Amino acid sequence: MYLERQVYPLRRAVSMDIQEFLHEYNRGDRNFSGVRLHRVNLKGAVLSGIDLSGADLSHADLSGADLSRANLEQANLTDADLVGTDLSGTNLKHVNLIGADLSRASLVGADLSYADLRSTGLKQADLRGAILCDVALSGADLTHANLISAWVENTNLEEAELGGANLNLLRHCGMKGTLAASSRWISWGLHKGV
Repeated sequence: MYLERQVYPLRRAVSMDIQEFLHEYNRGDRNFSGVRLHRVNLKGAVLSGIDLSGADLSHADLSGADLSRANLEQANLTDADLVGTDLSGTNLKHVNLIGADLSRASLVGADLSYADLRSTGLKQADLRGAILCDVALSGADLTHANLISAWVENTNLEEAELGGANLNLLRHCGMKGTLAASSRWISWGLHKGV
């Protein structure tokens, strides 16, 4: 039931160095679909509205970057540093974020449908209004995360840390089919509005 992935045609992967990538972006190009930017340092970069669908950004440093309204569908962000990154309104469908750190990141209104966030750090992340349908969050740390009005459905929260997380108004979106065995709900005073 979890992580049923739709098969998409493979995109041609293109390797780019960071200078070429930033030069093309600054010239107005926003389509970097399938680009390989493995272990790249884009700390604090302003990349709002960029298309990085299918891109390899594994182990990248994107901390403090602005990726609002970006398309990161099917991107590989395994073990990426996204601390404090603005991902509001971003398409994160089918993205691989295993082991990534999204502490203090803004994911307001982001679509994370079918995303893999196992063992992901989401401490103090702002997930207000985010779509978390069919998401793997097992072992994720959502300590003090804000999930107000998030749509959580068919999501695996096994062994996730939810202490202090704000789930007020979550009931309006529901948690139908959500698995939460062994999750720590009350250890830090969870605000549970369900």
